[in-house]
Amino acid sequence: MKAYPDYSRVTDGKKHAKLILILAVVACIRPLMSMLGLLQQIGQPAGSIIFTVAISVVWIAAAVLARVKQPVRTLMYTGIVYGVLVILISAVLSPILTGELQGPVTNPFAIVSVLITNAIWGMATGGIALAWMRAIKR
Repeated sequence: MKAYPDYSRVTDGKKHAKLILILAVVACIRPLMSMLGLLQQIGQPAGSIIFTVAISVVWIAAAVLARVKQPVRTLMYTGIVYGVLVILISAVLSPILTGELQGPVTNPFAIVSVLITNAIWGMATGGIALAWMRAIKR
């Protein structure tokens, strides 16, 4: 019987905090390109789809290569952090680029929607990473 509490979950979370932040920042490339009109030059919806798939591949590969113990949870947190960053980027850049505040900040329901959608995206990519990790072990 252990005489001390199990802090392994907390340690795992802190261990992957840097990875979560890096992956969330990498994903911010897509909304930045959209705000700057670069995705429209590539062509919509193809540009958004291509970048979303590429970001997903990066997230999955990073979780597998880092041997994350709980890829679903880690990438869910990545999605949430990404959602927060996108909301902040939109709040800062929309007044500069368009002259008025736009985006999720103007609607509380949109904030919740952005966070939930990106958490689900993270869980989906985490599920794929988990399946890949299990396949590698065989």
